[in-house]
Amino acid sequence: MAERRLQASRQRRVKVMTAAAGSAGQVAVTLLLCALLAPGSSYVLDDSDGLGREFDGIGAVSGGGATSRLLVNYPEPYRSQILDYLFKPNFGASLHILKVEIGGDGQTTDGTEPSHMHYALDENYFRGYEWWLMKEAKKRNPNITLIGLPWSFPGWLGKGFNWPYVNLQLTAYYVMTWIVGAKHYHDLDIDYIGIWNERAFDANYIKVLRRMLNYQGLQQVKIIASDNLWEPISASMLLDSELMKAIDVIGAHYPGTRTVKDARLTEKKLWSSEDFSTLNNDVGAGCWGRILNQNYINGYMTSTIAWNLVASYYEQLPYGRCGLMTAQEPWSGHYAVEAPIWISAHTTQFTQPGWYYLKTVGHLEKGGSYVALTDGLGNLTIIVETMSHKHSLCIRPFLPYFNVSHQFATFVLKGSFREIPELQVWYTKLGKPSKRYLFKQLDSLWLLDSSGSFTLELHEDELFTFTTLTTGNKGSYPPPPKSQPFPCVYEDDFNVDYPYFSEAPNFADQTGVFEYFMNIEDPGEHRFTLRQVLNQRPITWAADAFNTISVIGDYKWSNLTIKCDVYIETSETGGVFIAGRVNKGGILIRSARGVFFWIFANGSYQVTGDLAGWIIYTSGYADIKAKKWYTLTLTIKGGSSSGTLNGKLLWKNVSVNFPKNGWAAIGTHSFEFAQFDNFRVEATC
Repeated sequence: MAERRLQASRQRRVKVMTAAAGSAGQVAVTLLLCALLAPGSSYVLDDSDGLGREFDGIGAVSGGGATSRLLVNYPEPYRSQILDYLFKPNFGASLHILKVEIGGDGQTTDGTEPSHMHYALDENYFRGYEWWLMKEAKKRNPNITLIGLPWSFPGWLGKGFNWPYVNLQLTAYYVMTWIVGAKHYHDLDIDYIGIWNERAFDANYIKVLRRMLNYQGLQQVKIIASDNLWEPISASMLLDSELMKAIDVIGAHYPGTRTVKDARLTEKKLWSSEDFSTLNNDVGAGCWGRILNQNYINGYMTSTIAWNLVASYYEQLPYGRCGLMTAQEPWSGHYAVEAPIWISAHTTQFTQPGWYYLKTVGHLEKGGSYVALTDGLGNLTIIVETMSHKHSLCIRPFLPYFNVSHQFATFVLKGSFREIPELQVWYTKLGKPSKRYLFKQLDSLWLLDSSGSFTLELHEDELFTFTTLTTGNKGSYPPPPKSQPFPCVYEDDFNVDYPYFSEAPNFADQTGVFEYFMNIEDPGEHRFTLRQVLNQRPITWAADAFNTISVIGDYKWSNLTIKCDVYIETSETGGVFIAGRVNKGGILIRSARGVFFWIFANGSYQVTGDLAGWIIYTSGYADIKAKKWYTLTLTIKGGSSSGTLNGKLLWKNVSVNFPKNGWAAIGTHSFEFAQFDNFRVEATC
């Protein structure tokens, strides 16, 4: 008789399980109201003994560098849709934190971002697009946390040295002006400020920066350091009480979910202040899902920030498509909402900074992990992940092997959570398209008769969120336009009276800064131009080139004609170029190959096979001097190239067998002022 009753009970539980799966009934998921069906491990979620660390939020980085470059050129409504998927609460990624690069004029991974102070007496708080992006994020989420961090610095701060700590007060002043400018010109309150991304820190500089911020009435701006490794910053803080007091958060990059003893001994907040950097496919989504849980479980990190926010740069640049989503075609309007957006939503839509982790979090017996957070007002959110090793590899660091297998897990709610009657359920399954679900809402889980417990059947590469919050939502828009290649014919005369952004659309500066410029002295054809505005190499973050260069177009371009008006501003030593088939960019720009057509103020010209000018195809002399406009035309067809100056053939039949394809580009021989106008490229597509 007892056996028959148990069997009947099991049958009833199976019916409940099937109903709980709702419209996702085909998903291989079992939600049970008690642990009668199958043996499994039990995990208690309890606040009786107090709470764990305060949660500081999930975020992403725009910058390091120029990762949002193409986003600003998107037409509406697509640009606003992308921003909604990133920042709008209860819609998509619903990010809590936006971290931006404080532009320093140098190459910082995929391009350069302009400084607000190119020179000592120069201040402009409308360059670039990070101001705009922070305002758009705030517009959608007024509570979003804003962080600024320098990668490179303008050269004048180094006083002849490639080092930002030559004059500590001067560098601190430079950073302080960025914070003040954000507030004065854009009404943006910066919450945290960093030191120098993934480079050496100077303890005295951190102290000077703290004192300067305090003196300017910016006590509320907190300092995060050192945006590199846990050491030596942690040990330095333990040995230096003033440094300890100055730093509010220890931020480490790509920590592999682990911290070190010294970092924990400081009792400061610990953040993974840059993480992910992984292709935004399902493996990248698995990486993101695993570390969002395990950064806290293994390392007590209360915030994780992804590099990068949105892959909005040419895909062939380093780390192409390593954003939470992809938006790299402003000319077509096409974008893709990738899986990491919905992995983010599992945490961000059901928590907020100021919530607390429970002490009772940890690993599952057969692989995977679980965390739980509460607002202290009765709300509870539980996130369970079973990401397999194969499908959750991050780009770095090395991930030791682990195994995840089929298992049953019973969660028991105790303490103030014991009487929770109902939990909302959200589900993701990564893997084969036929079995793939992204942020799917299942029917609610009722706990009225279960003594506060439920059992979950878990398989590899799944993610569950159980929450008392009912505000979750998988936002959507009609599909964006289909993907299209860069236009085969493209031209820009730069005739913009009052540009909203300082850069011309689709040009991606790799070294140097190219900005819209108005020639007050030239009321004619060249009144509005694009100007390279740096005359000094910045304090570098990467091994950027000694030349300046901005690329544009389709990396697949092979046969093309580039035409551009150019103006050398530096007498004797100045020089400019136009180029095609440029095959490298970002941190690899120094070794870029292509076909480069140069003219110089000393009356010479060159055709080289590389940016550095080591491979010289041909050279000669022509009637060229500074402060005069010239029209250059470069034609590349098959294995041959030719060039004209003011419409007259200057050189021809130069053999170019490598590379076979690449971007178009403009640039200068050194860090010098020069102007470009009436750019046109016509490619065979």
